[in-house]
Amino acid sequence: MKKVLTVGVFDYFHYGHYKLFQNAKKLGDYLIVAVQDGDYILKYKPEANVLYTTEQRMELVGALKSVDEVIVYYDVDLVVQEVDFDVFAIGGDQKHAGFMRAVDWCKEHGKEVVRLSRTPGICSSDIKKNL
Repeated sequence: MKKVLTVGVFDYFHYGHYKLFQNAKKLGDYLIVAVQDGDYILKYKPEANVLYTTEQRMELVGALKSVDEVIVYYDVDLVVQEVDFDVFAIGGDQKHAGFMRAVDWCKEHGKEVVRLSRTPGICSSDIKKNL
């Protein structure tokens, strides 16, 4: 069985997130979605306006047919070391240092890394601004 891992905050859940999960699922047989812990987000971004609790975001994500398992994570470069997976599916815009360390670890350990395209015209930051 080929397992796919994708990660994110998934607050202000939108169509782009839904498409990410559908496209990630096509890369394997089993999709694991790691949702970032809300307290951890606020520890490093105290100004972040997180709409849903970690548990609520996990429940929303887990309700989708394409998602087989939902877990919580703190650091992206650590979750890739803790989870059993074959493919790391990430958004094309995820390029901060933690993601780059995660990608490097995946390459060093024989994990496939696939950058998925963003859904045109949809962005969590824009949704937050418009609210």
